[in-house]
Amino acid sequence: MEIGSFIELQFDKGKEYYRDNNIIRLNTGRAAIWHSLRILGCDCIWIPYYQCDTVRDFLLKKGVTIKYYHIDKMFNPLDINQKSGEAVLLVNYFGVMSFDRINELALMFHNVIIDNSQSFFSKPNESCLNVYSCRKFIGVPDGAYVIGSDVNRFIEEYDKCFSSDTSLFLLQRIEYGCEGKAYKNRELNEKRLDSEDCMIMSDLTRVILDGTDYEYIIKKRIENFNYARKLFDGINCIDASMYYDETTIPMVYPFVYEDDELMLKLQKAKHFQGHWWNYICDEMNDKAFEYWLSRFMIPITIDQRYSFKDIEYIYSIVTNKEDFI
Repeated sequence: MEIGSFIELQFDKGKEYYRDNNIIRLNTGRAAIWHSLRILGCDCIWIPYYQCDTVRDFLLKKGVTIKYYHIDKMFNPLDINQKSGEAVLLVNYFGVMSFDRINELALMFHNVIIDNSQSFFSKPNESCLNVYSCRKFIGVPDGAYVIGSDVNRFIEEYDKCFSSDTSLFLLQRIEYGCEGKAYKNRELNEKRLDSEDCMIMSDLTRVILDGTDYEYIIKKRIENFNYARKLFDGINCIDASMYYDETTIPMVYPFVYEDDELMLKLQKAKHFQGHWWNYICDEMNDKAFEYWLSRFMIPITIDQRYSFKDIEYIYSIVTNKEDFI
C-alpha cells in the first residue's frame, strides 16, 4: 500500500454498469470476440462483410477460420450455412436494434456471439455470449466486456493491460479539442491497442468505468437520438428506427445520404465523423448493400456531450439551411 505523496485523479466508486459474476473484462472488442470463440470451443466463425477490419485481422492472426455473410437492407443476415463447430457473430448495428430483434436473429443459429460493441446498454442474451466495447460510449483508453455462461475460463492466461502511458489524449481533448496533438496522441493509443494481444482491462479504465454516471448517458443518448430522428428521418435513405424501441440506447444516428461531398462538408464544419470501414468499397462489388452503406452512411453524433442545438447545427450543414438555428 502507498500512502501520501501527490494526489491522483479521483472518481466515484461502485457505479460500473456490468458487475455480476458472468463477466470478463478485456482490453478490446476484437479480443473479446476471440475470447468468446475460445469459450465456445470454435475455431471457425461467420462474420458480416459489413464489419470493422480490425476484428477480421485479429481473428486471422489468431488462426481462426473466417466465413463471411452479407446483410440486406433490413439488416438480415444472408448466405449463412452454419456447420457443427462453427460460431456466428451477429452485430447490433449502430446500437439501434432492440433486444427482441437481436434475440429473434440469435434463435436462428447456434454458438452465437452478439457483438454489442455499438450498443453498450443492450441487455445480455442469456443463451449467447455478449461482447461490449467501452470506448464507443465512455471516455476510456481501452476496455471491453464479455458476458455469458462460463466466460471466466482462460482468464489466468491473459496479462494485464496498462493504458496510462497512451491515455494523455483524453486530457488533451478537454483543453485542446480533438484536433492536433490530442488526435496524434489518440493515434498512439490506437497503435498500442492494434499491437496488443488479448489482455485484461487496464486498471485506469476500470476506475473510470466504476465512477461513470450511466443514467445520464442513457437519458441524453435517447433524447438526442429521438431529436435526430425528428430532423433527419425525412431525408434519410434508410429507416434508422426499424428495430428501435424503448429499451434501445443508440451509439449514433445512422444517416445515409447519397452525396459524396457531404462528409467533407461536415468535417470542414468540425463534425468529426467518418464513413465506417472504407476498406469495404475497395473489396466489394459496387452493387452490394455493404458497399452502399460504407460509401454513404454518416454516423450523426448523438452522445451525452451534446445538446439539441448541436444536432440542429449538423442538420443545418446537411440541408444547407445555415439559418435553421
